Amino acid sequence: MVGPLEFILAGVLVGFCVGVTGVGGGSLMTPILISLFKIEPHIAIGTDLLYAAISKFCGSLVHAKKMNIVWPIVIWLAVGSIPASFATHWVLENYLSQSTHYKMVLTVVLGFMLTLTGISIVFRSQIETFFNKYHKQELPDMTQDLEKVKLQAADKRALIVIMGVVLGVFVTLSSVGAGAFGIMALVLMFPNLPMIRIIGSDVVHAVLLTLVAGLGHMSSGNVDFHLLVWLLVGSIPAIVVGTLVSSRLPEKVIRKVLGITLFIIGINFMVNPVKSKPISTPETATAVSEAQASQ
Repeated sequence: MVGPLEFILAGVLVGFCVGVTGVGGGSLMTPILISLFKIEPHIAIGTDLLYAAISKFCGSLVHAKKMNIVWPIVIWLAVGSIPASFATHWVLENYLSQSTHYKMVLTVVLGFMLTLTGISIVFRSQIETFFNKYHKQELPDMTQDLEKVKLQAADKRALIVIMGVVLGVFVTLSSVGAGAFGIMALVLMFPNLPMIRIIGSDVVHAVLLTLVAGLGHMSSGNVDFHLLVWLLVGSIPAIVVGTLVSSRLPEKVIRKVLGITLFIIGINFMVNPVKSKPISTPETATAVSEAQASQ
């Protein structure tokens, strides 16, 4: 019987890994909830989205205080991602929630995102090396550099909005991708932007997106608040501890283990997706009851 202690321990594990490696909680928490605790995929995804919004909020405050946020990038990402999240949720609610393919679609998309996340974690250094070939020398004056980035953001707003749309769809479907893929896209589009500003901008956008997507799932009854509270109780202190001890641990080794694990779990979800029977509507349930009564 799974109880509060197990959920707290899961929060501790995920929070500690996030503190040490910076890997997004969604990449770890959702697979744990589905695979280990047998939580229904839509409940796991909905709960994890609100969990991510709350847990990332504290980090966004730190980045805001240190002026690490490029607001034009955040705004243009949100212009694409927020409407895309609403549209994705509407499609889920009106066309897939009553279908036998509902859980299968969610777990296949989750598996796809986990597989890509695992690859990006394992080959992070190679990816950064590839991007660095196209980097120009960064300007030492951060204020002037930021002003130029704002101009670049205005010039590239169409690409930023498109990336926001992609993130809005996949994050709403899987709760995974707001961090890893958002950062990779921003590195590619803004090679001169210091990594701390990329991370700060991505974290703030992730808070907005996961909150909107989570509230959408909550409106459909896909959030377990009892589970959410216990996960936060375990993870928030663990994030702090993980951050404090991260310099003393083999971060690269831990990252590779996590990446390989996520890759294997992702492949498993795609090959063996969770399937279910259609959710009965009140009319269907009444018809079935009348049929049984007549017999």
